[in-house]
Amino acid sequence: MASDIVRNPNALAEALAETSRVVEAQLDALLPVPEGAEARVVEAMRYAVLNGGKRMRAFLVMETAQLFTVNRTCAARVAAAVEMLHAYSLVHDDLPAMDDDDLRRGMPSCHKQFDEATAILAGDALQTRAFEVLAEEDTHADAEARCELVLALAHASGARGMVGGQMIDMASEGKKLSGPEITRLQALKTGRLIQFSAEAGAILGRASQPQRHFIAAYGRDLGGAFQIYDDVLDETASAEELGKTAGKDAAQGKATMVSVLGLEQAKAHAELLAEQAAGYLESFGERGALLQELARFTVTRKS
Repeated sequence: MASDIVRNPNALAEALAETSRVVEAQLDALLPVPEGAEARVVEAMRYAVLNGGKRMRAFLVMETAQLFTVNRTCAARVAAAVEMLHAYSLVHDDLPAMDDDDLRRGMPSCHKQFDEATAILAGDALQTRAFEVLAEEDTHADAEARCELVLALAHASGARGMVGGQMIDMASEGKKLSGPEITRLQALKTGRLIQFSAEAGAILGRASQPQRHFIAAYGRDLGGAFQIYDDVLDETASAEELGKTAGKDAAQGKATMVSVLGLEQAKAHAELLAEQAAGYLESFGERGALLQELARFTVTRKS
C-alpha cells in the first residue's frame, strides 16, 4: 500500500487512541450515574466499560463509517453500544460460573471489584443499554437503519452468535475438537461481534450490497485472525502483558487452533486470515488503508 497514512508508523496507534477518546466520552455521557440505590449497578457498568482496552470493535465501527461519510457522532454512539455489549460479555465471562478470572485488563474483574450479583446485573444492564442506544433517534435519522442495527447486533450476540459460541466453548472443555469445529466455535464466540462492528459502519452509511459484502468478509476474516492470535498469545505472553491470567486455555483443556495445529502453524494461519481480510478492502483504495493496517496489527500485537 502506498498511502501516506500507512507510511506513518504511528498512524494506527494514533487513530486507535483518538477512537478511544471519542468513544469513551460517549460512554461517559450515555451512562450517567443516577441518584438512589440503583447507582451501584451503574457504577459497576462504568467500571466494566471504561477501564481501558484496545477499543478495536469501536475503531471498526468508526473507521468503516468513515468510508461511507457517516456523521461522526452517530458512528460514535454505535461504537459505544458495541463496547457496552462487549463489556457485558467480558463481565459474565469472568464470573466463577464461567471462566472464573480475577483479572481483566490488569485490574480486578467486575465481580471482584463489586460482587457477583452486582456484576451479573451490570452485564445485563450493559446489554440492554446497548440496544437502547441503537434504537434511539440520535443514532440515525432513518428508522430502517436503526432497526437493521438492532437486528444485526442481536444475531451477532445471541444464541446463534456470541452466546452460542460461549456455550460450545464451555461444553467442549476437555474434549478434542477438529479444526472446522474450532473455527465455528470461534466464529460464533468472537468473530460475529467483530464482523458486526465492521458492518455497522456500512449499515449506518446505507452502503450498496457489493460494498457490504466486502466489509462483511473483511470483518469475518479479521475476527478469525484475532481469535487465533489470542490463542497464540495465551500460550506465549505473560499475565502482565495480557492484563489477564495467561495459560488458561491449556489449563482448562479448551479447544483452540494452537492445540490442533501447534503454535507456529496456528500463527501462520492467523497471518493468512489477516492478509485475506486486508485484501477485501482493496476496492476502497487509500480510504481503507487504516483498516488494512489493523488487520496486520491483529497478528503482531503483544496483548
